Amino acid sequence: MKLISWNVNGLRACVNKGFNEYFAEEDADIFCLQETKLQEGQISLDHGEKYRQYWNYAVKKGYSGTAVFTKKEPLSVSIGIEGVEETEGRVITLEYEGFYLVNAYSPNARRDLSRLAYRLEWEDRFRAHLKRLDKQKPVVICGDLNVAHQEIDLKNPKSNNGNSGFTLEERGKMTELLASGFIDSFRHLHPDTKDVYSWWSYMPKVRERNVGWRIDYFLVSERLAPAIADARIECAVMGSDHCPVVLELNGF
Repeated sequence: MKLISWNVNGLRACVNKGFNEYFAEEDADIFCLQETKLQEGQISLDHGEKYRQYWNYAVKKGYSGTAVFTKKEPLSVSIGIEGVEETEGRVITLEYEGFYLVNAYSPNARRDLSRLAYRLEWEDRFRAHLKRLDKQKPVVICGDLNVAHQEIDLKNPKSNNGNSGFTLEERGKMTELLASGFIDSFRHLHPDTKDVYSWWSYMPKVRERNVGWRIDYFLVSERLAPAIADARIECAVMGSDHCPVVLELNGF
């Protein structure tokens, strides 16, 4: 099974930059999006009868939002997480026979860290959601989790220490999540690989010089580790300030 996750930073803009061509070429079994930045009816994507579509729109126009395109019909679909008012379109959970899929777009703490407290509370509720699911069957988590976990996961860790996305608090929440029974699929296969990132700022020449951050992930329940066939980051794919991340699982 091939799964792809991509923060498209505005799906309508990404469609004009090659999204449909990449989508068709990759032919993933499940394709997850974050930061779709649209409301119901604002876009029409025709992928024939091959994919079912599930959307979680933010109330605020042009903000946040998630979507999942899946070839296989899920057993159930739920929006949001318990204890969090779902107005920002951040989480979609799909249940399949062998696992749960959770597509997430974690809140940004903001440059001035004014939303850090909210972010940390959200992380606790998100982790609780994943642990509840994991008691029933394995979980695959994907999305823009808005944190570079370790120094290896961004180009300039020293100068970014304490900045949004690389605070000790946010990194600690990721450590806590992994310690509760999940693994980072990319680091599982590539523990020492450097200079592979999934997001670059729009500042001039940043992407050309590969001054990036790895903040987009596929995490899986620990018992799924033997099923991981590949986990990679498609750094060369343009269309957004993020690039797609890919997970291939055997046995599904």
